[in-house]
Parts: sequence; C-alpha cells; structure tokens
Amino acid sequence: MKTAISIGSAYYNGEDWDQLVEYTKAADRLGVSQAWSAEAWGMDAIVPLAYLAGQTENIHLGTGILQISSRVPSMIAMTAQSLDTVSNGRFILGLGVSGPQVVEGLHGAAFAKPLSRLREVVEILHIGLKGEKLAYDGDHYLLPRPGGEGKAIRLSQPPRPDLPIYLATLGPKSLQMTGELADGWLGTCYLPEHANVFLDDIKAGASKTGRSIGDLDIQAGGYFEVSEDVERLIAERKPAMAFTLGAMGSAKTNFYNDAFCRAGFEDPAKEVQGLWVSGKRDDAVKAVPDEMVLMANLIGTEDMVKERLKAFEDSGVNTLRLGTGGTTWAERTAALEEAMDLIKSA
Repeated sequence: MKTAISIGSAYYNGEDWDQLVEYTKAADRLGVSQAWSAEAWGMDAIVPLAYLAGQTENIHLGTGILQISSRVPSMIAMTAQSLDTVSNGRFILGLGVSGPQVVEGLHGAAFAKPLSRLREVVEILHIGLKGEKLAYDGDHYLLPRPGGEGKAIRLSQPPRPDLPIYLATLGPKSLQMTGELADGWLGTCYLPEHANVFLDDIKAGASKTGRSIGDLDIQAGGYFEVSEDVERLIAERKPAMAFTLGAMGSAKTNFYNDAFCRAGFEDPAKEVQGLWVSGKRDDAVKAVPDEMVLMANLIGTEDMVKERLKAFEDSGVNTLRLGTGGTTWAERTAALEEAMDLIKSA
C-alpha cells in the first residue's frame, strides 16, 4: 500500500514554510509516494508544489484540491502542464468543487449545479491535455465565446493525455462520476467498515465506461499516532472531528456531515452539528463518539494501529494518507518515520 502526506492545510499561511519543506524532503527520502497541497483562503495549492518540485526527487506532488471555481478550465490545464514539466512528470491534478461559502463568498461565483460544472471541467481538461483545440459547448462553459473574435485554441505545451486527474468527492452522484472519469479518488470521512458507502458508487461509475474500481487509486486515511494512552489520543482528535461535522459547511450544506450520516452515524453527526452551529462547541466536542474517532484514524497501541492498517487495506484503499503527531516538525518527522516503519512491518 502506498502512502501520502498533506502539505500544510486548507488554511495554511506559510508561517513555518522552511520546516515544512524539510518535512517533505524527509518524506521523499522515506519513500512516501505522494504529497498533496490544499487551498481555501490561505496559501494556494500551486505555488508550494512548484517550489517543492525543485527540492524533491521521487515523491509525486498533487493538488488536494484545486478549487474549480477559482480558475477557468483552460488555465487549470496550462497550470497542470507547467507543474508536470517542472516536476519531471511527478504532478497529479486533484480537483474539487469546494463549498458555497468559499465559492460564492470568496470567488463570487455561483455554486449551483457543482456536479455538472465539475464534469464539464474534467471534459475540457481532457480535450486540452490531449493537445486538441479547446472547443466546448456546455451548460457552464462555452469555448470559444460566441459573438466575438475568439477562436478555438490549442495549448502550445506538449500534450499530456495521461496526466492523472483525481477527484475529491463525497455524494453518491459525484462518486459515480469519479468512477467514470477520474484516475483516483481523494477520500475523506472514510470509515473502512463502511467503505461501501463510497466504493459502491465508484464501482458503479467505473462500470459505465467499461472500467473497474481497480483502475482507480483509492486514497483515504487519517491521523497516525502510537501510544498506550488511548484515551488521550481519542480526546485530542475529537475537536477536529467536531469541526468537520459542524463547521465544514453551513448548517444547510455540509457534505462531510452527510457522508458520516450515510455511514450509519446520523444521530451523533446531526447532534454535533446542531451543538456547533448553536455556539456550544465544547458540548459538540464531547458529543463526538469514541468509535467514530477510532474508526476514522490510525491511533492507539501498536496492535490497534496494525489492525486499522489492515482494515484500510482490506476495504480497498490503495494509498494511505497520513497525518502525523507532534508539536514540532522534528517530532512530526519522527512520527512519520515510525509510521513508515510500522506500515512496512505490517
């Protein structure tokens, strides 16, 4: 099973950039397969990867994710080609729709019909990356723009028809589209014991184009830490889980909460969300079930972590994304070394 790490976070501002670079270089030496850069309203996902391309040798570099509403499809294609060039073929294009708060509030774009918009973006990308002229007539995108002097243009960089495109999706229809169009799935809210909530739809989508789920890189994971103090580990992860259930979206639209609901945790997921939205955040943290934390992460004693590793692998995960513990980057690097050793031994 391959491994991956995340570069910063969706809200990362670069305050400890030099240390993060050293962490990524260490991950490269340790054999970590992929590093993913996120964006929300902090650092963008592109610039960090362009820099890291010159600091690393083998690790693949992906956008996890690039928000489709922040860029037009042609620019996404041009950027992907450029990053693939400077990384010597190590770039992975990860895409997602984000949420209405960011799309409408930050970018001033409409969030309506995000699924069909994502489909059109991927279809346009395939045209551009194959080296064909960018001509497209969709509900969201029309190339070239009619009534003016524009014409269909072919991107000048060498074609890259095999450049991998991963999608970060959660809803049933978007998961089916992932199986149909993508090379990989960037999974969140993943509970191996309820993998069917996600993978059944990916399988259904893949079958539409004569593929199987084995043609996709299924990526999911969680926080990693080995300790005999299991109660501490659970308590430390509950705030993040409460934030996901209550704050990753509005009271009306929270795709992460919906995913946990479909996995059989509807009552606690809705309870945590209600408490968080009403301002009772301490109560929301307390309402997170221990079971959810343990299932979604790789924490506990060494035997417990090995069991979780097996659960993720047996459920169909190809690439395990790891978040490592520690208050300093040196501690996080040591934890990553421990994780890689444990994964190899398991």
